[in-house]
Amino acid sequence: MSEPRVPPLVVGFDLDMTLIDTLPGFTATLAALAEEHDVVLDAREIGSRLGPPLVQLLEGHLPDDALEAAVDRFRALYPDLAIGPVPTLAGAVEALAAVRSHGGRLVVVTGKYAANARLHLDHLALDVDHLAGDVWGAGKGAALREHGVGVYVGDHVHDVEGARAGGALSVSVLTGGCTREELEAAGTDVVLEDLTAFPGWLDEHVLDLRLEALRADLEARGSVLVAYSGGADSALLLAAAVRALGPERVAAATGYSHSLPQVERDPARRFAEELGVRLLTPTTHELEREGYRTNSGQRCYFCKAELVEVLQELAATHGLAHVATGTNADDAVAGFRPGIRAAAERGAITPLLDAGLSKAQVRAASRRWGLPTWDKPAAACLSSRVAHGIEISPHRLARVERAEAAVREACAHAEVPLRDLRVRDLGEEASVEVDAALLTGPLADGTPLAERVLAVVREAGFPAAAIDPRGFRSGSMNERTAGWRASVSAAYPSQRRGEGRARAEET
Repeated sequence: MSEPRVPPLVVGFDLDMTLIDTLPGFTATLAALAEEHDVVLDAREIGSRLGPPLVQLLEGHLPDDALEAAVDRFRALYPDLAIGPVPTLAGAVEALAAVRSHGGRLVVVTGKYAANARLHLDHLALDVDHLAGDVWGAGKGAALREHGVGVYVGDHVHDVEGARAGGALSVSVLTGGCTREELEAAGTDVVLEDLTAFPGWLDEHVLDLRLEALRADLEARGSVLVAYSGGADSALLLAAAVRALGPERVAAATGYSHSLPQVERDPARRFAEELGVRLLTPTTHELEREGYRTNSGQRCYFCKAELVEVLQELAATHGLAHVATGTNADDAVAGFRPGIRAAAERGAITPLLDAGLSKAQVRAASRRWGLPTWDKPAAACLSSRVAHGIEISPHRLARVERAEAAVREACAHAEVPLRDLRVRDLGEEASVEVDAALLTGPLADGTPLAERVLAVVREAGFPAAAIDPRGFRSGSMNERTAGWRASVSAAYPSQRRGEGRARAEET
């Protein structure tokens, strides 16, 4: 399986007045230094210029020949007087966490004496990957380049200078002594009021980077046939391919078989038509593969193998260079995914994964582009509703589809909105999973609508049915059927009503 090809996210931060409010500790230490030297040092005036090296701040306040010794003494006094009183600035912890949430690395590059900077980081439990101290202005550029920093956040015009020297995007916050006008004049790329705005900005920035990586990847492919299910992932991939390559070098292919719900077909066709791309609908024959029918944990392997092999022949017929699937970055770390392995073994490409796009970013990008699939509920083939070990057959798939259509109709008739629904085939009974919030309201145990839902599921061909008290959740078929039955029996005893009658009627 491939890994994301996007460069790693590395974000650098200045320390004083960017991550921490240095003024209380600086003022206390400066007062002690002034007392020892028997001079007056205006803490307010000097503190307003925090950022440059201390020797520059003290120039003009002490004789030139005393500056070096004064700096050394300030650094010696600093740990006892300045570490405890100094807090993080608003949003600092959340800003660092935002970088981590995107899998990024953190580097602090500061003009502060490195040993004292480390004391602040440790005291405030600010976990960073690297600290570079005693660097200032353009001198920060070397440290930024050394660690591959792509974004540098600071509060001073000299932080902008450092970002420029290091080839990093400059983000400035207004928590230091520089004004917006000064920072913009220095050439900063972004100005934020403070770090509370940084996580939202970073989300958009990372999405921009990954969409650009997706565009460049697709453009380099020349032409693609998108394995198009109509879901959010493949819809974004199809739209991105059209943007990068033009509709004439893109086609969508939806494999038609017993496992594709009828309700998914027309919306998928309309979306492709709106993009101006060809929609190809080859018939796939996964049910002819024994490994698929036996429905072991490898079922998805045989399904995807069938689909990709069919699409590869189709792509060759239509002169398209690649078959692309909608696998995203979350899929690659989701554990047991035999379908992804089957596609990779057959040479299918995964542009969303290669661009590092997560499921949340797929939805965010879809919303940004105005795609109707941005909030479409997660969907899966009908075979995913059948418990492992129970043979897949057209009969089983058809009754699952009938049952889900009937449940949606019953809820719509009762004016109850239903987003997520799965009717799970456990053999002789069905487990109905609906939005968890409905289970304490209109679909609570024993309500008229709950009873109606169970009735229509039995009418669709299931001998017995129960509403799962845990609600809808992806991957629930991986849970043990015995555990499901035990929890239902304990929590919803009334749901077995009519079970014996339904079985008698069937026989």
